[in-house]
Amino acid sequence: MKLAFILDPLEHLKAYKDSSVAMMREAQARGHEVWAIMRPALAWRDGAVRAAASRLVVRADHHDWFEASAPQETVLAAFDAVLMRQDPPFDIEYITATWLLERAQAGGARVINDPRAVRDHSEKLAILEFPQFTPETVVAREAETLQAFIESAGDAILKPLDGMGGSQVFRVRRDDPNRNVIVETLTCCTARTIMAQRYLPAIAQGDKRILLIGGAPVPFALARIPKAGETRGNLAAGGSGVAQPLSARDRAIAEHLAPILHGRGILLAGIDVIGDHLTEINVTSPTCFVEITQQTGFDVAGMFIDALERECQA
Repeated sequence: MKLAFILDPLEHLKAYKDSSVAMMREAQARGHEVWAIMRPALAWRDGAVRAAASRLVVRADHHDWFEASAPQETVLAAFDAVLMRQDPPFDIEYITATWLLERAQAGGARVINDPRAVRDHSEKLAILEFPQFTPETVVAREAETLQAFIESAGDAILKPLDGMGGSQVFRVRRDDPNRNVIVETLTCCTARTIMAQRYLPAIAQGDKRILLIGGAPVPFALARIPKAGETRGNLAAGGSGVAQPLSARDRAIAEHLAPILHGRGILLAGIDVIGDHLTEINVTSPTCFVEITQQTGFDVAGMFIDALERECQA
């Protein structure tokens, strides 16, 4: 197969732990062609979505990990699959990319994850569809609503709807002297909608990333455990990742969501679970492949390429 990956700049990827790199290495090992596209290169011209694409040779060396050919303009429908693997922010340029990728689909391209599904599943708000699994949650921009929730919960997490890696996530207690200014700052003085959730003490045991691939969960989660003095477990915020088998509750949540998301065109999702509660559904560029594989021996990239091959043969 001829596979195109829409990626962040290659030189910025951390090949020793990047899930996209793990995917590309596995695909190449099976004899598939691996190509790279930068999102700014996407364009509609002459009736089709095109982009400058470079053929990659992917190496095991983490420092000198790729060799790229000179870019050549290619219609996206010429690839067997196009994998959108660029990190947020989910801004207007990201949304525009999903619109262009939808046009590529209409022209015969197979795009993974489905661009409409990516656009329709806000990584923060998508959990609202599954209240049976979520902690107490409020989504609002008015200070009165948010303050009432903090007062009721006593201890809450506040976060923007477009962040990643734990950026701008605040823990706010009822008696926090900075409570008002945190709400003002996050909402830009009521101009921006944010999410508030009841604080879950189980974060001390980790914010579990559970991967859903092809309608089924990976049997291990990566518990991202906060460093001392920190509330956030995100690896980008200094958390440490510990792989562990799914608990009964983890599996119940994962097995409920996996077929639903897959049926909507989401081949790969990463759900976040703290204790017994679902807190996020990540569909843009879920990660943690490498950490789970290194610690458990379970071949996550292999499971993903198996699912991708099935998808392309369907």
